[in-house]
Amino acid sequence: MTTSARNRAADESVFRERRTAGATFYTSRRRHEDLTIVVKRFPPRGVATRDFVLVHGIGVSSRYFQPLAAELARFGTVWVIDLPGYGASPDPRSSPTIADHARVVASFLRESEIENPVLVGHSMGTQIVSRIAVDRPETTDRIVLIGPTMQPKARTLWRAAARLMRDVLVEPPRANWVVVTDYLFRCGIPYYLRQLPHLLTDPLEERLPLVQAKALVVRGHRDGIAPPEWCERIVSLIPDARFETVRGPHVVMFTDPERTAELIHDFAA
Repeated sequence: MTTSARNRAADESVFRERRTAGATFYTSRRRHEDLTIVVKRFPPRGVATRDFVLVHGIGVSSRYFQPLAAELARFGTVWVIDLPGYGASPDPRSSPTIADHARVVASFLRESEIENPVLVGHSMGTQIVSRIAVDRPETTDRIVLIGPTMQPKARTLWRAAARLMRDVLVEPPRANWVVVTDYLFRCGIPYYLRQLPHLLTDPLEERLPLVQAKALVVRGHRDGIAPPEWCERIVSLIPDARFETVRGPHVVMFTDPERTAELIHDFAA
């Protein structure tokens, strides 16, 4: 039995089975050096074509990815990650950088023998996914950047906060409930404030020309955090990228998981 098969068997035998949107998933903890992540695995509900790995943004957790994970499970195994200090993952008592988060995710993929997955990042998760693609190009040949943060002129505390507040006004109540409860009770404001400088000082645009993987950039048409001109600039910086718009706000993978999953599946194929 391979390491990956042993890990998957352990997930099913040790951890309680859960369901969401008609899909089954299993939860486990993985440790890399001094950082721990919680991983939800959605087994495929059809013919598996690719593995998909979903990486969330700042303050939130894997919960807002679950509707998309349930849809993508029609096409392959889906792995949804709670980064260190977020969601169900324990507080690391430090402040991991973007590079630290990228290392722990890459370590999980390597140790679990997950070969050539489609890496999907949302918001700050796009910074982590792009970092993996540059630092470890052998990891994947496809990345998806949903609602990427944040163009240089907006990388200040007050401008970032203003954009977040504008976005809250257009998100549906159910999405706001998931996001706000994650921010307040599962991440916590102190940890969020420790993490925010890493997001704001990360020069995403400088590494995008080094991305060797094909890229899909997705934006909700009412996204107040990732404006269209920023998404178009990202596409222009990546050697092989395309841009798609889905009707919805910043958390478009939560508000329209069906259309978002279709785009990702077509792109993966």
